[in-house]
Amino acid sequence: MSQKFPVLPEQVPQRGSQVSRNLFKNLYLAQGWSFVGEFPNLPKAVVFIAPHTSNFDGLYAFLAMLGIGLKITIFGKDSLFKTPLKGLFEWMGVIPVNRDAPHGLTQEIVDIINQQEKIWIAIAPEGTRKKAEKIKSGFYHIAMGANIPIAIFSFDYDHKTIHCLGTLQPTGNYDLDLEDILNRFKGNFSPKKPNWLSKPLQKLLKNG
Repeated sequence: MSQKFPVLPEQVPQRGSQVSRNLFKNLYLAQGWSFVGEFPNLPKAVVFIAPHTSNFDGLYAFLAMLGIGLKITIFGKDSLFKTPLKGLFEWMGVIPVNRDAPHGLTQEIVDIINQQEKIWIAIAPEGTRKKAEKIKSGFYHIAMGANIPIAIFSFDYDHKTIHCLGTLQPTGNYDLDLEDILNRFKGNFSPKKPNWLSKPLQKLLKNG
């Protein structure tokens, strides 16, 4: 299904009021951007969104997220919550985690997910804006540990579109599942800064 902007399905964690959603939706659409694809109706998911080559990625994702009313959870260092910006991080949906936790960061995040009825978490799979060598596997291990699907989205700057590329339930075979995820990007993405594109997506762009 193709549409300029999606309606948030009922099972997905929500935030904001109708007034705030209309405000950010109109700001998003005013940039000439649209949304293509069926938004997955899932109470829990790990969000895989790429490519990440510019701070504008965060801007468009933020406007779209607030416009649709999607509540996204982000994990950040617990030290961030000892600063005057604590209130801002809480409003943004950032949850503090201890990266030196003895049982491991992944397990700490999985435990938090298991305590929630509804939660969508976002982790940057490339980890950096500049020519990442590979896709980091943290998102996958979290999805496996919590037994939840991966919701896949892409930025397409050529067409000013965020694509929803469906979902994937991890099988335990990371290489095959990552290949499946990346194959969905073919013809459905373009970066803001091509020279900063991660190497796995560079190959797709050249072959696409």
